[in-house]
Amino acid sequence: MFKLRSTILKDMRILTRDRLGLVFMFVMPIVLAVVITAVQNSTFEMLNTNTVPMLICNRDTGDAGKQMQTAIEKVGMFDLKQVMPAVTDKDISEKMHAKDAVIAIIIPADFTQKLKIKADGTAKKALKNFGMQSDAVITNDSSEVQPITLLYHPVLQESFRHSINGALRSALQVVQNKEVLKSLYFALNETALPDSLEKDLINSQIGIVEIPVSRDGSRNIPNASQHNVPAWTVFAMFFVVISLGGSVVREKLNGSFVRLKTLPTNYLVALISKQLTYLFVTCIQAAVVFSIGIWLFPVMGLPKLNLPADITGLVIVTLICGWCAVSYAIMIGVFAKTQEQANGIGAVSIVLMAAVGGLLVPSFAMPESFQFVMKLSPLHWCLEAYYGLFLEGGKLKDVILNIIPLLGITFAIQLITLIGLKRKNLI
Repeated sequence: MFKLRSTILKDMRILTRDRLGLVFMFVMPIVLAVVITAVQNSTFEMLNTNTVPMLICNRDTGDAGKQMQTAIEKVGMFDLKQVMPAVTDKDISEKMHAKDAVIAIIIPADFTQKLKIKADGTAKKALKNFGMQSDAVITNDSSEVQPITLLYHPVLQESFRHSINGALRSALQVVQNKEVLKSLYFALNETALPDSLEKDLINSQIGIVEIPVSRDGSRNIPNASQHNVPAWTVFAMFFVVISLGGSVVREKLNGSFVRLKTLPTNYLVALISKQLTYLFVTCIQAAVVFSIGIWLFPVMGLPKLNLPADITGLVIVTLICGWCAVSYAIMIGVFAKTQEQANGIGAVSIVLMAAVGGLLVPSFAMPESFQFVMKLSPLHWCLEAYYGLFLEGGKLKDVILNIIPLLGITFAIQLITLIGLKRKNLI
């Protein structure tokens, strides 16, 4: 026990002198958590609360163009900026390049006329299918409505562009349905559709209730902090390889292994010491980043991190994730020949494992060909265990299926490390 305690104190002194390693282990996760959470939160707010600047050029002089503009306003996700009808498409493009807006809508001049023809044609076809005679002739012009033009800035992401398209199609559908209803009502009653009935028909949509699926039955919607703080905590844990891997390499190069073999002790004691020391460091990392998410984020205007109900499960998951990270760092140190190799291979491999493990790209968006590789990444199982607690409101028993593969990977890393030490005659 004395040997272990002395070795732990020695490792702690070495750690306090490694300023670069401390920066990677503590400053980096804080910066990543703050920056990525702020960026993602602003994206969430832009989609949910903020409005997107939109230029709208209504060249139509009829009612349908005005109704289309009103319908777009009611969508609630656009900040409409009116452009005079005489403005050319080129001028609108120049305004977008000047960052006045990222999207623009151009309603054609004959929008009302063509839409009315199309609505009349649809109503007549419906009456014919109902077995009711219509004296008017159905013309082919009913399908030839000039499309609404949507201009978008190239910086607009495709996924966000699809959301905008969907919102605009909904607004257009409201205007089209209104015209068809007016035509049908007039054909049947030979009077105009009353405003009260029009509102009842248009606004009689069934509501949609959004309920997040959680294991504890809560209906709290996870925020950007719940997604990012656990992810970058895991990322930071594995970056102990910069300090720990380099420490193992230095001890190999300065002859510490050889000197230990001449003493009545075993290098396994030193390995256990390093694991306990750096496991404590990973727990401190998690505590620091989680504390910032709880207390500092609200001050910065970011959503507060809500800890899971099962604190015991959170502690156990953190310990297992930290142990896996420490084991990986020691393995890199054992097989690396120089400190530069340990730092380079360790950092690059962690970024790659984060990329395929779901930290940089969501696991559900991973291609089918990468699914197997994803499950080999320890960061994937660490993240899934944390998400099971933070996002799904689960308990320790709910994330056991994530912990078991993580423990299996950790044991495999430990075994590979022991084999490497044995082959190099270091133990």
